[in-house]
Amino acid sequence: MMTVVEFLSVDMLVSFVFYRSIIPFLIMLPLFPFYAKYRAEKITDKKRKELSYQFRESILSVSNALNAGYSVENAFLEAYSDMEDMFGKDAVITAEYRKMAKRLKNNEAIEFIVGDLAARSGIEDIRDFADVFAASKRTGGDMTKIIKRAASNISDKMDVKREIDTILSSRKYEQRIMEIIPFAIIGYLGVTSDGFLDILYHNFTGAAVMTICLCIYIIGFILAEKIMKIEV
Repeated sequence: MMTVVEFLSVDMLVSFVFYRSIIPFLIMLPLFPFYAKYRAEKITDKKRKELSYQFRESILSVSNALNAGYSVENAFLEAYSDMEDMFGKDAVITAEYRKMAKRLKNNEAIEFIVGDLAARSGIEDIRDFADVFAASKRTGGDMTKIIKRAASNISDKMDVKREIDTILSSRKYEQRIMEIIPFAIIGYLGVTSDGFLDILYHNFTGAAVMTICLCIYIIGFILAEKIMKIEV
């Protein structure tokens, strides 16, 4: 519902600022699926970042339980309790470990459960961990050492990501300001200089000029999003 409201608000703002007409508003309505996809990707990326961080903490918990003498399966059950205490019952990782606990009680193999989580999460770190974990479980490797190393690798990777996010945070703030400036300038001129921009509205030439400006703005927005999206 919020996505629909956001799209209609953006559509109305663009239609008013660039065209001051209801017709562009109606023309741009079919673009809603693209906007919905963009917002869904943003939400998914945010959830993946949260899950990646929470998974790192869960693996550290599993490692601590193994050091305390728990078996691999019981170590994951112990981690479920820790995740509930750390992140709450509604957290994504808590829900995943709750499912894991139920499946373990049904005597499913832990490596298949972890592999299923990795496949559904779409997170590279979890997939890598699941692959190494499954191979080690089959060959009888030192699970305590393997899980500890995996947790260390994930932690190092997350530290790099966090450092990059810190460096880019000011740039992202500047990007948001730059996205607002064109609307602010047009709005300011419309308020302070009555009639100054009338030549750009309600005629073919003005509409063409504003359409070119809008296209340049959209291209700039897309390029800025791509530049700010750095994968580690």
